[in-house]
Amino acid sequence: MPDSTRDSDRILREAKTSLVVQREGGTHRGATSIGKGSAELKMKSLLRRAGYFGAALVAILTATLVAGLVLDGIGFWGVVTAFFAVVAAGVIFANYPKVKTPKRADLAQGSPAQMVARTELWLEAQRASLPPAAVRVIDQMGVQLDALGVQLQNIDPAHPAAAEVRELVGEYIPETIENYHRIPANLRAEAHIGKSADERLIDSLTKLSGELDRVTRRLAEGALDDLAVKTRYLEYRYGGVNALDGLGAPDSGVPLPDFSVTPAKQER
Repeated sequence: MPDSTRDSDRILREAKTSLVVQREGGTHRGATSIGKGSAELKMKSLLRRAGYFGAALVAILTATLVAGLVLDGIGFWGVVTAFFAVVAAGVIFANYPKVKTPKRADLAQGSPAQMVARTELWLEAQRASLPPAAVRVIDQMGVQLDALGVQLQNIDPAHPAAAEVRELVGEYIPETIENYHRIPANLRAEAHIGKSADERLIDSLTKLSGELDRVTRRLAEGALDDLAVKTRYLEYRYGGVNALDGLGAPDSGVPLPDFSVTPAKQER
């Protein structure tokens, strides 16, 4: 009689994993956007589809009108045909053209805004196959990528930090997830050299998330320093101890009269 112990353990492990997934929102977690960049791409696609549907609707109505004029009416079946044509156009353009998942080679290409949007879309496409804890880190990365994209817009593309970001986004993050996907699903929860593949993935993504935060903070240091210098200058120029009634009038060296004394009191 074959030993079913291993099969039983595997079934229990998979059932436990499925239960955790359902508690975390099921396998459709990738429906929402993790950042502004990917959300904007999806909105552009939605507007494009709405435009296509509008154009198809105009074309159908125009064809119906022309047919009615030529044939002196389209009759019942003409109306039915036009109706189903509108329904078909609605179904088609409600689903197509879809937003394509970027290829890994394209993640670090283009402007900072394009790089951020593509990376967010790529990460969203991976969420359904990742453990719930890793999905939470991916969602956090979306916010970090938005902030990082803002910083990259204000620096020279030749800046060493820009090259570091492209390497981090285009190589380390996708390579970590792709290495995880190469492991068979039934082996990802098993311990290997102290940790399971799921645990190692979560640890790696957490470190990469911390690196995104570190790079963003380093890029923001220049802007923070500039703001601090400007604030000190404004305090010196307009908010010093010699300011008149808070208006920032500089000290001219000439004594000012006491405005608290009325002219009548001054004459006495």
